[in-house]
Amino acid sequence: MKVVVLVDGEHYPPVTRWGIATARSRGHEAVAALFVGGTEKISASGPPDLGVPTIVPGGPPSEALGRAIDEHAPEAVLDLSDEPILGYRERMELAAVALARGVPYLGSDFRLDPPIADPPLPVPTLAVIGTGKRTGKTAIAGQTARIARDAGLDPVVVAMGRGGPPAPQVAEAGTIGLEELLALVREGGHAASDYLEDAVTSGVTTVGARRVGGGLAGAPYASNVREAAGIAVERGAGLVVLEGSGSSIPTMPWDAGVLVVPAGAPPEYLGGYLGPFRVLLSDLIVFTMAGSPTAGPENLLALTSHVQRLQPSARCVITEFEPYPLREVRGRSAFFTTTAPEEAAVRQVAHLEAVHGCRVVGWSAHLADRARLGQDLERAGDHEVLLTELKAAAVDVAAEAALARGAEVVFVDNRAVAVEEDQSLPELLRETIDLAVRRGRARTEG
Repeated sequence: MKVVVLVDGEHYPPVTRWGIATARSRGHEAVAALFVGGTEKISASGPPDLGVPTIVPGGPPSEALGRAIDEHAPEAVLDLSDEPILGYRERMELAAVALARGVPYLGSDFRLDPPIADPPLPVPTLAVIGTGKRTGKTAIAGQTARIARDAGLDPVVVAMGRGGPPAPQVAEAGTIGLEELLALVREGGHAASDYLEDAVTSGVTTVGARRVGGGLAGAPYASNVREAAGIAVERGAGLVVLEGSGSSIPTMPWDAGVLVVPAGAPPEYLGGYLGPFRVLLSDLIVFTMAGSPTAGPENLLALTSHVQRLQPSARCVITEFEPYPLREVRGRSAFFTTTAPEEAAVRQVAHLEAVHGCRVVGWSAHLADRARLGQDLERAGDHEVLLTELKAAAVDVAAEAALARGAEVVFVDNRAVAVEEDQSLPELLRETIDLAVRRGRARTEG
């Protein structure tokens, strides 16, 4: 196996040569050594002769590693360095560079394999991935799909989730409503899998898949998302929109990527662990929920600084979600259910009344807690409409309760809006879609 080895000056050169020889005896043929720093045990004249071409970075080691991989095309990166030259964060950043280029990252007691192992799709592909659960991926994927649909690109969304179907399921545009979701629940199915939410809120055909487990870099332990993506291609998709699940990512490569990050996320989620891997795969970073208590200016500055350092060409936009009823509710009394925290729910209620003209007589922020949601619904006053996000409890608890009391059920989409006046999220998404199409066509037609 051809490898680029990482070496440092905290090892005596004879010991480093011995390490490279040991690696050779174990089947690893070093095609180059990347010197990642340290001067304690090397001479002032420069790096020692290690018996292989040695690269001395003129800048950050991560950039040098990317160039070394591109030039030497190794089958893996073998890390023979150690702390303090490569600390925990620095080592993970180098691992991210290798994994983003599809190369395993090996060390004394670890092996990290690229999570994207399936072949690319034969059509332009855009991915919406995130740093974790409830970041807003589904909302951003739906918004992306609507923009692509309006541009005449015939998009199909492929969404994998922890509650996805055992075999890929197609939800045709315009065919999923409350009756179909209630029927699914009454048959024992999961009525709020992400692909169903995508179909309801975007009006675009979606294919649902499932996954179980999630690795450090986002690989699911098992998933049928590749099979689902194949169905999307067979149906004539002009653009496939891949939607990740939690921090897990799709298993096939994409032509352009959107990374969704809560504005209050710990900066380490982008700059540490394997957060850099997700940044390196993305062209647009959407920071969501800018109004959360932890999303202050200092936190956002730290998050954006990691993006600028790792992926200078990526665009960043800071957004807040606004509730958007999928049917007209002006002049009607409503009860609203959401998964948002209470402080965000207060803002959502004010928006619904000011912009959509309904009178919200009560609300619950317990859509993710069936027991407390049920209690809130029991105390709800008279209302004509239940306004609810599409989550599992929205169908099997909230909708059932609303219908029992004669209220109409209207689903609410969460739509991200840029908080800075000089930015437009639709325009940024449109540019990212165009990028995916250009790259995809160059890849498939070149």
